[in-house]
Amino acid sequence: MDPAPTPHSRYLGAMNLAAYFTWVALVVLLFDSPSRFFLIGRFEAVVCMVVFLAVFMIKQRYDDGTSPAAKWGGLLALEGVVVLVTNVFWAPFSYAPILTIMFMADCGMLLGARALVLVGIALNASLYAISSLVWGVESAWRILIAYSAFQLFAVLTAWYARRANETAAQLRETNAHLLATRSLLEESARDHERLRLARELHDVAGHKLTALKLNLTALQRETGAPNVDTATQLATELLADIRGVVAQMRQHDGLDIREALTQLIAPLPAPPRIHLEIGDEARVSSVAQAETLLRVVQEAITNVVRHADARNVWVELARDGEGIRLGVRDDGGAKLPLREGIGLAGMRERVAALAGRLEISRAAQGGLALDVQLPLQA
Repeated sequence: MDPAPTPHSRYLGAMNLAAYFTWVALVVLLFDSPSRFFLIGRFEAVVCMVVFLAVFMIKQRYDDGTSPAAKWGGLLALEGVVVLVTNVFWAPFSYAPILTIMFMADCGMLLGARALVLVGIALNASLYAISSLVWGVESAWRILIAYSAFQLFAVLTAWYARRANETAAQLRETNAHLLATRSLLEESARDHERLRLARELHDVAGHKLTALKLNLTALQRETGAPNVDTATQLATELLADIRGVVAQMRQHDGLDIREALTQLIAPLPAPPRIHLEIGDEARVSSVAQAETLLRVVQEAITNVVRHADARNVWVELARDGEGIRLGVRDDGGAKLPLREGIGLAGMRERVAALAGRLEISRAAQGGLALDVQLPLQA
């Protein structure tokens, strides 16, 4: 999953800081420009610049890297309109078209290639019309050629920065998967070794101590020696101790996936803040069960980050009677009923393959609650 940017990085990321610096430079140039560069007065251009910055910053609240375009698409369109209106009040043969470069760079971080081409054509066609019809600029195409080249450079820079961010997020996700899988394999190896030692103690030491006890009992009957009776008693106690140790080792049979879950959620930034609660007795009987629980947690948190806009997520794993119960809850704004996509369908298939069940309901915290019940023995 692609982790969502933190509020700090949304407003103070490298690209945004460059935009703020450019905006400040433009404001300085605006006040330094001659009065003939303004259609009515300087005030209208200043208002447009302030509105542009406000819209740009408000959009960061909704543009978290995973939100659908419905959340920020209208603000992006408003940003483009403000850019064009600014060029109406502030002459496009001055510094006003620099805003188009900022706008196209912003689009490069959000839109696909086809949408970028369409927006670029519409923006520059509108800028040409403003230059020719409003300001009467001769050879307005020369302005378009220059600023279109700058826009293309800005778009490509933003595009590759976006791809780099996406690649980095995928690498973090892959690394988290590898660490969780490694932790799971290590726990599986420890569990198998513990069971092997328990069997060895039971089969070898237990068998030989039982034989020793029988021989000592027979010897004590023949000789009646008190030392033999003491040795028989010690052999009996040692055999009971070994059986107790074996029972304790087998009592903890199963895999502890605490470390694997911790590794899985470690690279995720806040928000949302993830609260992990795992009961000491919450051990699963097989790698297949552990893998299913890990993937369900991963998909559930991915859905919360992308769609719920939650501040907190609670992940609970506990023993529940003759089964293992996994609960994932959030305080986001997702509504029921959900439109089940591939991710949720995959969850149901994994759980059903292990004879479990999955339920989705409204959480007490205000968001959604996902509950998974798996039998102890797959």
